[in-house]
Amino acid sequence: MAQISEIPSPRLRIGFVLARRFTLSAFSNFVDVLRLAADEGDRSRPIHCSWRVLSTSSDPIRSSCGIAVTPDERLGDPGRFDYIVVVGGLIDEMDRLTPESTAFLHRAEESGVPLVGVCTGAFILHRAGLMQGYRCCVSWFHHDDFLEQFDGLHPVSDQIYVVDRDRLTCSGGASSAHLAAFLVDRHIGKAAAQKSLHIMIIDQAMAAENPQPGLPLELKSTDPIVRRALLMVQQNLEAPPDVATVASRLGVSRRKLERHFTASLSLPPAEAFLKVRLSHVRMLLTRSRQSISQIAAEAGFCDASHLIRVFRERTGTTPEAWRHGTSAND
Repeated sequence: MAQISEIPSPRLRIGFVLARRFTLSAFSNFVDVLRLAADEGDRSRPIHCSWRVLSTSSDPIRSSCGIAVTPDERLGDPGRFDYIVVVGGLIDEMDRLTPESTAFLHRAEESGVPLVGVCTGAFILHRAGLMQGYRCCVSWFHHDDFLEQFDGLHPVSDQIYVVDRDRLTCSGGASSAHLAAFLVDRHIGKAAAQKSLHIMIIDQAMAAENPQPGLPLELKSTDPIVRRALLMVQQNLEAPPDVATVASRLGVSRRKLERHFTASLSLPPAEAFLKVRLSHVRMLLTRSRQSISQIAAEAGFCDASHLIRVFRERTGTTPEAWRHGTSAND
């Protein structure tokens, strides 16, 4: 009689706790890296990795986009997993975890199981009292929300993920895939991690220190008025508001806005707003194959000629030459 070969135990076992109105892309990116690393090709058998969605009941958990995920099993013993991953979602609608789920996370901590916060999962872990003394990664978009809710904690919003001992956090979106790849690399191997990312059309794994796409580093400010103004421009790049409009939306006078920018950045608001837009242009030139006309439209310039003229004035070269020079240095 032919012997049946035994399937080895997974080397990476992940348990997911999904918040109400969790972010589907952050969850799916994380899971897909595990799925693709778990088997040959994309056959998706949970051989090298396994993953389960945990909950207090079998009721479906609805994501922020409306798609629901049915849990695989009850919470139980966290020690059966190598990591517990908490996936957060919408801040305004994010409920606190049930007492049972919070107790489960504390049992995981007591058992030495590392905890992972994805997207606003860092909010949930901190709310549960599980982030004291740890650095945590928060999206630049939610940085001020985090500070408002969790006084005294200093989140990191200029990296795509943070690994601090047995706490791992990421800003969500594509960074979820890179954090998952980090775990696959750690437990299964670099080849498996690279394979997953390549199948997902991600060129290569990013290290934790890679910056989040966000505000230019030279424009970092602790002034809340300045930060809100810069983020307003960042969130409206295709039709960037002028200084008067930004001041009006913030409920301050133009003169007051200018004083805050001069004190915080030694720049007038208009110059800082242009830096935000040009930083986005440089990011697109580096990471995309979009034409100069497409990039100009996305960054709020009238047309390619307008962008080329402003870019040359600020950098001494054209966008296309800058793109080729950057590629040659990679």
